[in-house]
Amino acid sequence: MLKKKKNQEVSVTSGEQAIMNKETEGLSQSQIVIRRFLRHKAAMTSVFVIFFIVVFVFTALDNKIGPVKIPGWWKFGYDEILELRLEGCPEGIVGCPTLDVLPPFIDGTGVGLGRHPFGQDSIGKDYFAMVMRGAQRSLYVMVVIGFLAGLIGITIGAISGYFRGWIDATLMRFTDFIITIPTIIIGSVVGYHFGNLGVGFLAFYLGLFAWTGLSRLVRGEFLKLRELEFVDAARVAGASDRRIIFKHILPNAIGVIIVSITLLMSGAILLETALSFLGFGVVAPDVSLGSLISEYQDSFTTRPWLFWWPGLLIITIALSINFIGDGLRDAFDPRQRRRLTKKDKENARVQARIAAANE
Repeated sequence: MLKKKKNQEVSVTSGEQAIMNKETEGLSQSQIVIRRFLRHKAAMTSVFVIFFIVVFVFTALDNKIGPVKIPGWWKFGYDEILELRLEGCPEGIVGCPTLDVLPPFIDGTGVGLGRHPFGQDSIGKDYFAMVMRGAQRSLYVMVVIGFLAGLIGITIGAISGYFRGWIDATLMRFTDFIITIPTIIIGSVVGYHFGNLGVGFLAFYLGLFAWTGLSRLVRGEFLKLRELEFVDAARVAGASDRRIIFKHILPNAIGVIIVSITLLMSGAILLETALSFLGFGVVAPDVSLGSLISEYQDSFTTRPWLFWWPGLLIITIALSINFIGDGLRDAFDPRQRRRLTKKDKENARVQARIAAANE
């Protein structure tokens, strides 16, 4: 009896494994990765959130691409000074938000945006336009840092891990030297001396110092992959070192690299926020989410809406990027197993019972 029960448990486990194997049968590795990622609810929700934020903030205000000007749908500019709103505000407070999210049966007015949904700042600028502009700058910095740091980190890590020897020693000691310099100190120095040159210059210099962690990770992957049989087969076939690095090893390490870059981008937007909060990031008349929080931090008790909106956007963007990174990590990791539903487990038990009965 005990032996029969043990065999049935083994059959259930085998049945569950068969269900998972059947779902990936006949699929390529990329198709399996895409299917796993699409099933990650938090990651997919974050993709839609980031897509909505990007489209929303970049279409709200006028944008200029070279000589072409693309008009936005919002009526005010981020640097446009307007008359301060006084009506509807508590005593001694000006520029309060006109956004109303309560239904008519609660406040009698109904849902609506009004003239200034996020309120106004101290001199009358529309805060909605300023937050949209700040989100544009912060997203721009995040993408530039992610791209530049990813490019440098992958290149140095790949060369170091593949060639080893004195090349590895030299590049890793250089990496160790860069690691000892705090990125926020570099950003502070650059922002203080060259902040007037624009957000692109700041993002470029921050990207030059944000690649160290990625390069170490890529080096470790290359040290492991270069010893496998498919690399030896490529060498025997006469493939050059360049082809082996970029055509054979790099595609097998792309999962770890993509995950690391997404997490690096999440850290980049927080770094820009910290620098702007300290006054070393984006400088006036331009704005970023961090500079908005820094400028109006003293107004938190009297006009908290000047603090809420940029803070909410920073948290939303950072969390969404992190969730996307978690989804990519789970999708690329072959050891990750899909959680079976109750129906799948019940089907496995039924098959086990049928197999036990036939015996």
